Amino acid sequence: MINREEIFTYVKEKFGTEPDYPWFKYPDYAVLRHNKDGKWYGVIMNVPRIKLGVSGEGRVDIINLKCDPEINRLLRSQQGILPAYHMNKEHWITIVLDSPFPKDEIYDLINWSYNLTK
Repeated sequence: MINREEIFTYVKEKFGTEPDYPWFKYPDYAVLRHNKDGKWYGVIMNVPRIKLGVSGEGRVDIINLKCDPEINRLLRSQQGILPAYHMNKEHWITIVLDSPFPKDEIYDLINWSYNLTK
């Protein structure tokens, strides 16, 4: 399990990234961008579990990351990994942050997304 603050700390230390909050209507939605060109490599959102088909009540934090389509198919068989919420489902994945998906693997996928979007 990981939370958004841990991710923000990680990307700040690793890439010098500060979260960007571009939507007035969704003040908790944070975009992770490359400093040089502004390209997205991640989006953290807080969405109703029912929209994701995830068990439980209320809302849950998720992160969308870019992913190679071949690996995407393999990852989606693991608990906590879903087809991308509101993004291209072939090239992006969604990770439910309160799932048992390992934190170290989430960091690896963040690094990979960062490199894929350069």
